[in-house]
Amino acid sequence: MAGLRRRLVKRRIRIRRTRGRRLRRALVVLLALLTNLVGAAVVAYHLTKIPEPHPETAMQSTVFVDDHGDYLGRRGPVDRQEIPLSQVPRYVQEAVIAAENRSFRTDTGISPKAIARAAWSTVSGGGRQGGSTITQQYVKNALLSPQQSLSRKAREALISIKLDRTRSKDEILQGYLNTVYFGRGAAGIQSAARNYFGVDAKDLTVSQGAALASVINIPSYYEKAGSDPKVTAKLVDRWEWVLDAMAHSGAITSAQRAGARFPAFRFYPPGDTDGQRQYLIDAAASEAADRLGITEDQLARGGYTVRTTFDLTAQDATAELAADGTEKKTGEKTAEEKTAEEKAGGKKRAEVKTTGDVRVHTAVVALVPGDGAVRVLYGGADYASQPFNDARDGAVEAGTALQPFSGMKLLAPLTDLTRTAAPTPLRLASAYATAAAHGVYATPYTVAKITRAGRTLYEAHPRTRTAMTRADAGMVAKLLYGRLDAPLATQTGAAGLRTLWQTTYDEHLTLTVALFAEHPAKGKKAALPAPLPYTAGSRSLSVSEGVWSKIAGTAEGHDPAAEPNPGLPTGQTKPILATR
Repeated sequence: MAGLRRRLVKRRIRIRRTRGRRLRRALVVLLALLTNLVGAAVVAYHLTKIPEPHPETAMQSTVFVDDHGDYLGRRGPVDRQEIPLSQVPRYVQEAVIAAENRSFRTDTGISPKAIARAAWSTVSGGGRQGGSTITQQYVKNALLSPQQSLSRKAREALISIKLDRTRSKDEILQGYLNTVYFGRGAAGIQSAARNYFGVDAKDLTVSQGAALASVINIPSYYEKAGSDPKVTAKLVDRWEWVLDAMAHSGAITSAQRAGARFPAFRFYPPGDTDGQRQYLIDAAASEAADRLGITEDQLARGGYTVRTTFDLTAQDATAELAADGTEKKTGEKTAEEKTAEEKAGGKKRAEVKTTGDVRVHTAVVALVPGDGAVRVLYGGADYASQPFNDARDGAVEAGTALQPFSGMKLLAPLTDLTRTAAPTPLRLASAYATAAAHGVYATPYTVAKITRAGRTLYEAHPRTRTAMTRADAGMVAKLLYGRLDAPLATQTGAAGLRTLWQTTYDEHLTLTVALFAEHPAKGKKAALPAPLPYTAGSRSLSVSEGVWSKIAGTAEGHDPAAEPNPGLPTGQTKPILATR
């Protein structure tokens, strides 16, 4: 026992004597390991290059708006338009920071806690973890793949740090706001503002900005806000949370916080817009590409904003007025039809009977004399079933519609007008607009301005030339006005019972309505011309008067802001995209 005790004492003494040496060795190993790790990190940092955004995030769509700035539609592979940060209100920027990364202005581009949590979740087989900084989200969404792995997460962190050290916070925030997904197919703040509220990003209110910032968290869920009460209620809670944070940080005042009201969202999913607007976009896209010297495909991917000459309110009114009787049986007469007799080719339309279905085509053109800006271009009832534009490209038998120009010496581009058996409605309207402008022909155009990222690339200027003498233009006016005190010049023409034309003009507007009918194609049987139905005359007059009143504002008690809009939340009447 005594010997064992002595051995234990000696061992303890030896351990005490060598403890310091062992601790020093362990410390050296640990320092070497840390040095190697730091060295590897430094080498990895210097070797890491900030990649270019992948192609999907570089793609943009081109947006088309009407003459008042109201949204017509877009063309392109993705619903995204890039805008400078200066076009995003400061309170919208702060709303996104409050919702996604409150330390964004001061952090180094990464959140160590979030990285550690995500790494542990990956190793342990847990679910996906959030909490990344705005810089990390931008790197992940725009520069890297969405793959969830430790190596990708480490690369994300390195790129985020390097991005934070080499770019300003505003540059990073701009890239993030232009690429982050907001739901409803919208990538970027500009498309999101339009899809959710029908405005440009620069026009977002505090409440709207906070709502969009709240959507980023789970866009596929929150995109239904405004149409799904449960989703809306949850988004309201998050919206309140974002606004509270903004008020606490001083991004908004206490008065702004107290006055904030949850904004009305556009209905989702949206309705079919192919009916009319695609006719307008087709015409404007072709012209815009030509003006820029690029293809229509390049235009669609270029992120342009094309401001057209169209009046969307008048275009929609035209569609409603023309929709009545688009396809109707003509074997029986109604009381209304019996009172709508129109003479054509020596016969009354009411005396003509046909059998089977007759489809009435209506083409409407409204343009500005002496300028050429096209306000209305109604080329068919539904683009999805008839993409061909009757107003721009359709050859409609003229008949007596061109009689006022007979015997005149017309100059280019109207030289052969009176020899044209079937002009397009656009060309005929241009001829009467020339008379309205005292002989000055203005080339019709549909694109007023093209911009990209705030820069104007093209702006239209009227292209005019003399196409008839002032005296001849006066003769047309004298013939059409009929009497000196008539407010408008009106010409009604026809080609037998097959077509009906009506043109109305003054010095400010020219409006042409053309109607023709056909028996629709069935199977292998081609479409055949048909006599117009009994109501063609009254219908032409109704369309002409209705469209004229919409553009000229002559309708009694007309107030566009009071008209119902099916795309608006219940109780909201102001046109959702109006910027007047």
